[in-house]
Amino acid sequence: MYVCSCNALTDRDIRLAIQGGATRPSEVYSGCGRRAECGNCMPTVLCLLREACIVARARHASTQAYEVAAAA
Repeated sequence: MYVCSCNALTDRDIRLAIQGGATRPSEVYSGCGRRAECGNCMPTVLCLLREACIVARARHASTQAYEVAAAA
């Protein structure tokens, strides 16, 4: 799905930038070789960043729980 019509960025492009280490909107655009234009896409970009953060925290918590259980 297109998220940014100014730059023709899709949700996949944004997710790939996030997987590449982007943690802020400016890093997402930079990672895609683009610049933010009108800003209409910013809520969706932020939502995708938050979603990635939640997933990363859940993975981290799961790994910690596994390590604690394995150590017991």
